[in-house]
Amino acid sequence: MRDAKEPNAKDPIATEPNAKDRAVDVAAILISCFCAMLLAGEAESTGRIHGEETFWVLLLGCAGSLALWWRRHHPFAVALFLMPIAAITDTAAYAGVAALYTLVIQRRTRALAVTIVLSVFTAALYGWRRPDPTLPPVAEVLLTSALLVVAVAVAVAVRSRFELIESLRHRAEQAEEQARLRADRLRSLERERIAREMHDSLAHRISMVSLHAGALQIRPDLTADEVAKAAATIRDSAHHALEDLREILGVLRAGETVGEPDGGLRPQPDLSRLSDLLTEAETAGVRVEAVDHLNGTPVSASLGRTVYRLVQEGLTNAGKHAPAAPVRLLLERSGDDELHVLIANPLTPGQKTAVPGAHAGLVGLTERVELIGGRLRHGVRADPFTGAAFYLEAWLPWPS
Repeated sequence: MRDAKEPNAKDPIATEPNAKDRAVDVAAILISCFCAMLLAGEAESTGRIHGEETFWVLLLGCAGSLALWWRRHHPFAVALFLMPIAAITDTAAYAGVAALYTLVIQRRTRALAVTIVLSVFTAALYGWRRPDPTLPPVAEVLLTSALLVVAVAVAVAVRSRFELIESLRHRAEQAEEQARLRADRLRSLERERIAREMHDSLAHRISMVSLHAGALQIRPDLTADEVAKAAATIRDSAHHALEDLREILGVLRAGETVGEPDGGLRPQPDLSRLSDLLTEAETAGVRVEAVDHLNGTPVSASLGRTVYRLVQEGLTNAGKHAPAAPVRLLLERSGDDELHVLIANPLTPGQKTAVPGAHAGLVGLTERVELIGGRLRHGVRADPFTGAAFYLEAWLPWPS
């Protein structure tokens, strides 16, 4: 009879046995042989067997015990092999219990039911052929049935414990895998964020190089010292731009560094570097009218970096598209517990520089502002003093 297992069931002893499993099998065979000798001696002492029958029933019990070697791969066949022996003698009782235990562990439900029925039947047949002088046949059958129930209960408990351990192990593996994937995703997002910040900084520095070079071109009346100063500024800006570019390439290489112990990533500028940014822009010819109502109030690092990038992007856009126009910068705390940032410059058609743009700066700013829970607005609108002006305006949550 070919028994079908339940689907998706992992059998703890149906797998290929290892050295430890084989040691357990040898121990089971030896215990079964020992029990066969005890049962044979008891049957002889009670008069159920006598003479040469003791040798033959002991031989049958040992043969049934040896069959346990194949119980892992063929538990039902071993159980069927033990049935004729059980009808003749009870010396293979331990072997029968071991085969029944294996069927429960492997979830052989139909084979288990057949084995239990045949075991009770063969026990009743043996009791009828060789009655026990100390027990009535019904009591012997009930005792055998109770023994089978205990064996099944123990096997079910072992099976449940194994399934619990397997479930916990599977959950632990899933949790570990999810943690690994989440860590990889966070690292990827962090590299993307840093690369975006480096892109903003790189675009600003390239713009400054272009503006200084343009100033040299349109101002032939500059003195030698002024030309040397502008050339030094261009050189420094180009050097920093190359460093930023190298860092962008570094952070985009997953899991790689760019030579320095910290991966080559410098701390990103924040509000403490805002004055340097304004000085650099004014050196490049961008006139900035800054009104700072924060008065050095400390803010969080993420908020400071976001404000710095907002001002940097606004100055870069003004330098590209309206190099001769003044830029108005306003930093203040609004009544809604928000940090209000405004960068505005009047539109001056005809004075647009040839510096190309990737049209990604404002998109990146929008993502950055939304990331910390703020909102961004930009575009052209009427100004009562200067006429049409380009506004870059943000409201950022003030840190509690």
